[in-house]
Amino acid sequence: MPHDVTMPQLGMAQDAGKIVSWLKAPGDPVSKGDALFEVETDKAVMEVEAPADGFLTGVSYGEGDDVPVGNVIARISDSAEDDPAPAPSQAAPAPPVAADDTIPEGHPVTMPQLGMAQDTGLLVNWLKAPGDRVSADDILFEVETDKSTMEVEAGRDGWLAATLAEAGEEVPVGDPVAIISGDKPDAPVARSVKDTQSKRAETSAPPPSVPEATAGQPTETVAPAAASPNPGGRILASPKARRLAIEQGLDLARLAEAGHPQPFHVADLEVLRNMPRATAAPVATPSEAPRRLTAVCSTDGLSAFAVWAGETRALNPDAVLAGFAGTSFGRAEAVCVSIERFGNRQTYHVPVGRSLSAVSETDDDPALIVRDLRGTSLASLNMGAEATPVLSITDDGAGLAITLECAAAQLDASAAIHLVTEFAGRMEQPLRHLL
Repeated sequence: MPHDVTMPQLGMAQDAGKIVSWLKAPGDPVSKGDALFEVETDKAVMEVEAPADGFLTGVSYGEGDDVPVGNVIARISDSAEDDPAPAPSQAAPAPPVAADDTIPEGHPVTMPQLGMAQDTGLLVNWLKAPGDRVSADDILFEVETDKSTMEVEAGRDGWLAATLAEAGEEVPVGDPVAIISGDKPDAPVARSVKDTQSKRAETSAPPPSVPEATAGQPTETVAPAAASPNPGGRILASPKARRLAIEQGLDLARLAEAGHPQPFHVADLEVLRNMPRATAAPVATPSEAPRRLTAVCSTDGLSAFAVWAGETRALNPDAVLAGFAGTSFGRAEAVCVSIERFGNRQTYHVPVGRSLSAVSETDDDPALIVRDLRGTSLASLNMGAEATPVLSITDDGAGLAITLECAAAQLDASAAIHLVTEFAGRMEQPLRHLL
């Protein structure tokens, strides 16, 4: 069965796209997801993928051609024999806005096709409300497909007269999502997809006959089922909230399980950070609870000291950091310290004393991990205890924040306080290590 390849709408107020180059030739075998050609609009250049396995046939436009959105450009067929694409007039028109008096007149904004083999888009969030004045470049809503999340603009100046879908609903590609009117609407409309489809069905089908109720017998009224806020179990969140959650190791599913309203935004991450950590284990007693201590250094003295130590003593910066951490333990025997940065880890043997030149690499198991997170966007940590105590270093303005996380059995309260205090002091004033 042949599959049509159409000119996608990239989410803007776009009527046509320009074919920049073909990446496959007529008759070439293709697999689903292979890039077929590059298309350019006023704001983006992207690749359009094959919607199915087969052979590229029926190529009806060449490089440099401007093609109206929705026109069939080529076909994916079962054989390499040429299979002409249908004429533009044969393409099915987009479903119309329901013709009833409650929808204001205006220009429809449709669910865009993002260039993939995509039938629907998930409306993540409305950024404008019905009745708001909008400009052509204003963002109306966010839409998510299986591969991307993007913002959709109004495309013209006017008023948001109607919204025809709710956050969390799947909308077919090409279906109207909003109406932009030239005049301020007297009664802005907000509908769900189900409401819109019901109105469309009412205009195309005769009204059903309703049997007369028997005298004295009440009619039964069935309440409509509430729409699910996250179809398919998806977590609805803005792209920025998703990115920050990943960077900070936060699980948005915990917000959903707690019944926090979706879609989630950046402000909701603070709620997530303050939520108690879920655990199936019995509640720990105070002596068993994990320890988490944070110290703040007003300045970052390590960076300049590491450069000086490298230039004058040929010392490895990570060996210097391991030496600071190992000596901060205050133990009477040598310790092993691992330095972890961007997923890479190296362990160092730190002998008793303050000689940084005696610190050497080793493969032994560490007694402490130092996680250097300087230069990342992380501002705070609450990862919980691990198999080994962890000291994390994050930026704090012009200074640093030092966070220790460990189990109570690994370090008692006095030892934990001593370790954090000594290490933070060395990070702020490295020369104290040599005194």
